[in-house]
Amino acid sequence: MSDSTSTIIIRFEEVEKTYDMGATQVFALQGVTMNIERNEYVAIMGPSGSGKSTLMNIVGCLDVPTAGRYELNGQIVSELDDDELARIRNKEIGFVFQTFNLLPRSDALRNVELPLIYAGYSAKERRERAVAALESVGLADRMDHRPNELSGGQKQRVAVARALSNDPSIILADEPTGALDTRTGEEIMDLFSNLHASGNTVIIVTHEEHIAAYCHRVIRFRDGRIESDELRTTGRAEGALA
Repeated sequence: MSDSTSTIIIRFEEVEKTYDMGATQVFALQGVTMNIERNEYVAIMGPSGSGKSTLMNIVGCLDVPTAGRYELNGQIVSELDDDELARIRNKEIGFVFQTFNLLPRSDALRNVELPLIYAGYSAKERRERAVAALESVGLADRMDHRPNELSGGQKQRVAVARALSNDPSIILADEPTGALDTRTGEEIMDLFSNLHASGNTVIIVTHEEHIAAYCHRVIRFRDGRIESDELRTTGRAEGALA
C-alpha cells in the first residue's frame, strides 16, 4: 500500500543488479542507495555501460534487482512477481522513449488511449483522459492524425500525452530528444519543465549535458555506482527566464 504522506517516491537501498553472460558475471549496479522525492526533476547520466539503463529498467518496473530493496511510492517493488510488476508499471510509470513507440496505423487519440485500455477505463473515460492529455501538450488540433502525418516533435508530444494519460506517479523519459533536431529537442524539454512545474515527478535518462541542464538534480553513474549527485537551484528553463 502506498504512503501518500511520504515525500520520497523512489527509495533504493543497496540495490545490485548482476547479469550472467556465459561464464562471466556483469555487475551492472553495485550497492546503489538513493532517494528521489515527489516533484523532483532529475537527470540520470553516465557513459555507455555505466548502469543508467539498468537503473531505468528497475525504476520503471521492467526489471528487478538481484539484491537490495526498491520502493516505489511506498510499495516494495523488488519483491513483486511479473504480473504485479505489470500492474504497478501501468499505474505508476509514464514512459517516454527516444523512438516514440507509437502505433503507426492508429491516430494520436488512439495511441494515447492505449495504456488506459490496459488499466480498465471505460470508453468514455478513456476518450476524456486522452483528449485532456493531448490538449495539455498542445496537440488539440492533431488528435485524428496518424504518426506519419506528424513531425518528430509532434510524435514525441503524443508520446508525452500517452505517458500523462494515466496520471502516473513518475514520468520516466529515456533519451527523449535523441531522435529530434536541436530546436525541437528544446521544445520537448520546455514541455517537461512545464510538466514538472505543474507538479509532476520527472526523471530524464540522458548522455547529453545540455539536456541535463534543464533538470534540478543530476545523478551521474560510472561502473554501476553513483559517481556524483548534484542539486541545482534551478534548471535551464527557469534560469533562462531570470
